[in-house]
Amino acid sequence: MSVFRTLFHSEAGAIAYHDVADHGLRAIVSRPYRVREYACKRLIDFVLASVALVVSAPAWIVIAAAIRLEDGGPVFFRQSRWGRERRPFEVYKFRSMSVNADARIQAGENDSRFTRVGRFLRATSLDELPQVVNIWRGEMSWVGPRALPINERQRNEPGELPDSAVRGFDKRCSVRPGLTGIAQVFGPRDFPRHQKFRYDGFYIERQSAWLDLRLIAMSVWISLRLRWETREAKVNARGRRRARP
Repeated sequence: MSVFRTLFHSEAGAIAYHDVADHGLRAIVSRPYRVREYACKRLIDFVLASVALVVSAPAWIVIAAAIRLEDGGPVFFRQSRWGRERRPFEVYKFRSMSVNADARIQAGENDSRFTRVGRFLRATSLDELPQVVNIWRGEMSWVGPRALPINERQRNEPGELPDSAVRGFDKRCSVRPGLTGIAQVFGPRDFPRHQKFRYDGFYIERQSAWLDLRLIAMSVWISLRLRWETREAKVNARGRRRARP
C-alpha cells in the first residue's frame, strides 16, 4: 500500500514522483541516521531570505493595513515553536484569527476564529511571511519539518499527548524547522502527528539543494492556487492513476 509519493510532479510540470511502499518507509525511519545539512543549505537560506525581505516589503505594508482596517487589532501574532534540538524560539505571523481567539487549539477547515483577511492569508500562506525573519536569523530554514507550536491541542487525536511522546519527534528536531517541506506539501492538512513525523523523517534522510528547490517551487504553486487550507490534495499530479498499485 502506498503511504505517500515523492520526487514530485505538479500541474506546473516542475516535479515527478514515485510511490514509496509502507515497508520501505518503516525501514527508512527506523534505521540509524546521521543528520548533516548539505554544505550550502544555510547559505541558500540566508541569501533567499535577504532577497525575500526586500522584495516582499510592499506586501508587508498592504497586509498590515488590511488587518488593521478589518478589526483594529494587532497586526502580528507571536507564538513559541519547537526549534532545532528542542530549543524553543518565537515566531511571528500575520494575525489571521480574531483578537480574542484561543490559538492553543489546532485550526480547522472554515474555522470560525478566522477573520476575512485571515482566510485569504492562510489560503496563500502569506500569514507565514514574517517567518522569513526567522530564516534570516538562522532559527528556521526554507525547507524542513514544520515549526510546531509547542504541545498544540490536536483536533484529530484523542487526549492531549505531548509532542515529545510522539514517535519521530526527536528525529525531526535534529534539523532546523522549515517554512515548507514534504509533510506540508504532500500531507493532508489535519492528519495525525505520527504520520507527519514520518514524512519529516523521510525528508531528513534525503535532504538536498535540488529537493529543497523543488519543494519551494511547489509551495509557490500552491500559494498561487490558494490551496494551503484545503483538506484535499494540494497538488494534482499527472500519472497518479497509473502509479497506483
